[in-house]
Order: sequence, then C-alpha cells, then structure tokens
Amino acid sequence: MPSKKSPIPPKKCRSKAATPAKKTAAKQSPTKPKPARRSTTSDLAPARIAEILSILVATYPNAECALHHRSPWELLVATILSAQCTDVRVNMVTPALFRRFPTPADFAAAPLEAIEEEIRSTGFYHNKAKSISGAAKRLISEFHGKVPRTMDELLTLPGVARKTANVVLGVAYKEAVGVVVDTHVLRLSNRLGLTRNTTPEKVEQDLMSVIPQDHWIAFSHELIHHGRQICIARKPRCAECTLERLCNSPDKTWSTH
Repeated sequence: MPSKKSPIPPKKCRSKAATPAKKTAAKQSPTKPKPARRSTTSDLAPARIAEILSILVATYPNAECALHHRSPWELLVATILSAQCTDVRVNMVTPALFRRFPTPADFAAAPLEAIEEEIRSTGFYHNKAKSISGAAKRLISEFHGKVPRTMDELLTLPGVARKTANVVLGVAYKEAVGVVVDTHVLRLSNRLGLTRNTTPEKVEQDLMSVIPQDHWIAFSHELIHHGRQICIARKPRCAECTLERLCNSPDKTWSTH
C-alpha cells in the first residue's frame, strides 16, 4: 500500500493590514524623539535676536572676561596664552609670570627660555613665548611701550589675530570693533542658527551683521559663560537652558518643540 503523505501545513498568512499599523505605532512611539529642524533664515529675525539678547543679559548679568589682568598688556599676554588652553590654567600661570616680568620692557629683554619656563604648562609654549617676546619688542619700538587702541595696529603685533585684538579692545578699552569668536561662541552661534559658517572670521562677520554693535562686547562674554556652563560641546544641558525654546539645533538632548 502506498504510504500516506503527511499533510503539509498551510503557510502562515501575513496580515497586510498589520504592517502599516506597526509603522504607524512606531512613528507615534514616545520613545523615539523627533529630530529638531535645522536653522532657517527666520532664525535671524530681529525679534528673535532681541529675545536671545534679552535672555542672555538676564541669565548672565555680570558676565565679564575670565582672564585675570591689571592692564591692557597683561590682558594681551593672557589672551595669547589662552590659545588651546583653559582660562583657569592661564590664571594659575600669569601671577608668577608678571612678578618675574612686570613690564613689556622686561619681556623684551628676557631670554625666550626664561619666558618658556614660566608658561610651559599652557601648552605650545615655544610659539607663545616667541609671540609674547615679539609683541613686547614691537610695543617698545613702535608704540612707546603701550598697547595700541586700534584693530589695525594690534594686528601688527606677533601672535595677535582678530580674536585677541577684539578681547583687548573690548575688555581693556571698551571699544566695540568686532565680536570675540572663540570655540564657545563659534559652537553656540551655529546651534542657535546665527551663522552657518565654521571659520572664526566668517562667523564674526555674520554675528556683526545681526547683533547690534552696542552688544558686541557683552554678547561674546555671555555666550562664553553659557557655553561653559550649559551648552557644552558633547552633551548640552538643554533641559536647563534658558534659550531652549528658541533653539532648533539638531543635536539637542531635550526639547519642548
């Protein structure tokens, strides 16, 4: 007798109706955050800029330069030292440095090795020592030992670019010639949609076109404070940010919109 074949079980039918339902559920899942939209030109609306400035002033009413100094020269040296170094470290180094070399003339006369010895912990100390020594010598030969008060003159000093010049002009002389763009200002300006550029020079030009000139000096101090305390690079503390509702950065860690 021929053997009986075992019945083949029917294939399981996949419900076509279930597939879109699952996709819909996935889209509506509260555990999958919706990415924030990227910045648009509406982020540059005067009303929005004014609100950002108002919030920053209220949040950081006493924001000022964190570099300790007693004169424009000390501020210039401290700013040169702050490149690729924290302000905290610079403030640890400068008291002994200025005790050993109180004036530009003392720096100009000092051997490079002596300056390097004092600033070694700030990093890149060979180049920084050359810049400080060169700036001191130029002040003596060209500016009667005084730190100049114009952008063009400051840019002739070794080791001085626009960022350093803007710090000296804004903090020491209260002259709003430009906007200080350090790593914090660059990062926050992009996150807030105030610029789409990534080089300090272009970011500064963008900020100068949207921020009123009478706030250029304070704005950079406020953004630097905000960048250090709240809008940090790797994991911004968006839930604590006073600017959160005005921010559409795609790398937000928390959002109300």
